[in-house]
Amino acid sequence: MPPMKQAIYSSRTADKFVVRLPDGMRERIADVARNHHRSMNSEIIARLEQSMLQEGALDDDSNLRIDSPELSQHERELLQRFRQLSRRQQNALIALIAHDSELASADS
Repeated sequence: MPPMKQAIYSSRTADKFVVRLPDGMRERIADVARNHHRSMNSEIIARLEQSMLQEGALDDDSNLRIDSPELSQHERELLQRFRQLSRRQQNALIALIAHDSELASADS
């Protein structure tokens, strides 16, 4: 399984999509984004990615086996330990990794 690549885009080349938010949601997103030290757009993207990763993990979970020849020994160990975590812990870890990769992208 090839490693996941972080999507690289700029505001000039990114697809744009208008979203109508219910009353008060814009302020809630702004508050959460501020607490995570990122823009509202980055917060929304991170949450969408996390949600889609979660959904993909649920759909593809049976397809990725620990004994798969595509996985290295380290990947097998990580996958095994990840699957031992509660769903809440898995979500927290995914969010942390997404946040760290976003910080690394901002630094470069």
